[in-house]
Amino acid sequence: MKTTVIAVSLPHVRSLSSLLERAADFASLMKPRVMLLAVFTAVVGLVIAPVHLDLLRGSLAILAIATGAGAAGALNMWYDADIDAVMTRTARRPIPRGKISRADALVFGLVLAGGAIGVLALALNVNAAALLAFAIFFYVVVYTISLKRRTPQNIVIGGAAGALPPVIGWAAATGEIGLEPLILFLIIFLWTPPHFWALSLNRADEYARAMLPTVAGRAATTRQILIYSVLLVPISVLPWTLGFAGALYAAMAVVGGAAFVGLALRLHRSKGTNRQAAHRLFVFSISYLFLLFAALLASSYANRGPAGFSARVAPTDVTLLQAGSPVRPVLMARSATLFSLGEV
Repeated sequence: MKTTVIAVSLPHVRSLSSLLERAADFASLMKPRVMLLAVFTAVVGLVIAPVHLDLLRGSLAILAIATGAGAAGALNMWYDADIDAVMTRTARRPIPRGKISRADALVFGLVLAGGAIGVLALALNVNAAALLAFAIFFYVVVYTISLKRRTPQNIVIGGAAGALPPVIGWAAATGEIGLEPLILFLIIFLWTPPHFWALSLNRADEYARAMLPTVAGRAATTRQILIYSVLLVPISVLPWTLGFAGALYAAMAVVGGAAFVGLALRLHRSKGTNRQAAHRLFVFSISYLFLLFAALLASSYANRGPAGFSARVAPTDVTLLQAGSPVRPVLMARSATLFSLGEV
């Protein structure tokens, strides 16, 4: 029996290892954990949209949105490299560690952003691409550069960028913006402040050391967290109220919302001195948003049935409706019935 020996030089192994390590550093610039939740909400917006999108174009849309989110993260790290270096939570990022230069991070972020916007414009539609471009611009220029170091309200205003993925997903499928994705936008927008402030309560000293404006005291912060948490509950129920989500989603919105408010109330009563209460709310907030959108996705599928994602009103029906055909009342009744079943 012959044994074949393949000789691999040590420098070659080291070169490959170095290349993989550098690729991992660039990947971490994209804030993958943050990106995953944003991409998931975009997938929900795309899937529940009332049009059929084939697998290839749908995959390209999600890839472009994920790349755009990664680009925003990379550009955020490029600009914030100085304050990242003095905060324990961010000191291990690639730029503070000297693994990647700020110039490389800037080029990487700009290339990703341009590529993502271009793919979305060419493969899907210009409206979705414009929304993605606006989201990246808002997160980098408005939030990171203009607000983050100047006002404690940066997360409230800047949260609009993080709330846009489901709107972009919907626009990628339909070419326009509807009421449904705007409600999903509002849910994430109201969720963001309590989510972030719960984290910041345990890291106020780090933000102060980085010369970032911190919230106006723990008591005021916990009060704001409670207010936003209470506002979130009725808004989160709107998808069920308006008929584009079913009972499964409604149950998750009510039960999850009650738990969210309960944790926020417990934190407020502790006057923010209980670090465990703040951490518990922060961790729960992540699960809450994921489960809420997962319930919306499952509820939408259950309403539509096994063939629901491709079953839509036929183009001829739309033409007849627009042409003022005598069968218009019949088609309108049919469309209303389909809408009630989650088909349109």
